[in-house]
Amino acid sequence: MTTVSAILFLFGILLFVSFFFTFKVVPQRSVFIIERLGKYSRTLDAGFHILIPFIDKIAYKQNLKEQAIDVASQICITKDNIAVEVDGILYLQVMDPQKASYGIDNYRFAVIQISQTTMRSVIGKMELDKTFEERETVNGSIVSAVDNASEPWGIKVSRYEVKNISPPQSIKDAMEKQMRAEREKRALIAESEGDKQAKINRAEGDKQEAIARSEGEKQRKINEASGTASEIEMVAVATANGIREIAKAINQDGGMNAVNLRIAEQYLTEFGKLAKTNNTMIVPADLSDIAGVLSSVTSVINKAKIG
Repeated sequence: MTTVSAILFLFGILLFVSFFFTFKVVPQRSVFIIERLGKYSRTLDAGFHILIPFIDKIAYKQNLKEQAIDVASQICITKDNIAVEVDGILYLQVMDPQKASYGIDNYRFAVIQISQTTMRSVIGKMELDKTFEERETVNGSIVSAVDNASEPWGIKVSRYEVKNISPPQSIKDAMEKQMRAEREKRALIAESEGDKQAKINRAEGDKQEAIARSEGEKQRKINEASGTASEIEMVAVATANGIREIAKAINQDGGMNAVNLRIAEQYLTEFGKLAKTNNTMIVPADLSDIAGVLSSVTSVINKAKIG
């Protein structure tokens, strides 16, 4: 009786375990590949499913989310024979779970190997400087190569990104010297351009100053000439007015007598000065010459009046 109870107990446990494994829940964005008696049966999507105990089994579990796979760093030789260490990251997604399960043993390992070999091939066609400038070209080439190779595996490669490109330390030092020299060159060029522009600005300023000075000098001379002309004109006008006033005075009664008296006074004054200047006293031979001088002057004035 004890043996029979033990057998029944074990049989009950076996039935419970079988019943437990009969029900399966597939998570969201995942699929289970079911094999029946060792052969592919069906693909279970997300949700609740019932399996046949001891006949159906879950052979593979595939993740349908986009996956980021780290591609380990490796040594690549550039076209100019420089060894650089390159790594990256690959993004892919399972599109056909059945092909991903039966098309290849390990698709993750396979895409990593293709990525590395393609990277070595692409880097080998470029010079060192180009590898830093044309990362997009490297990324596109790797995506195209891996995507074409993984199509029979039900894998879709969305993109690849190069993370680091590390040349040897000696090359880094040489590049640093080159960049330093380039920076110094740009600084010298900028300084010379600034000095050139400063000289141009100073020359332009001197030119403008000379023009302004010449314009000022020109205006000064014009002003002086205008002032001199105005002065001459004013003197001439004043002289003409004075002459006219004298003429009017002469034409009045007694005007001629006044002129004769004025001429006689000036004659005697100048004669007196001459006597003071010289040691010898000069006396006219005929003192009546004074009257003759007055007569001559009067005659001239009369002719001018008649005219």
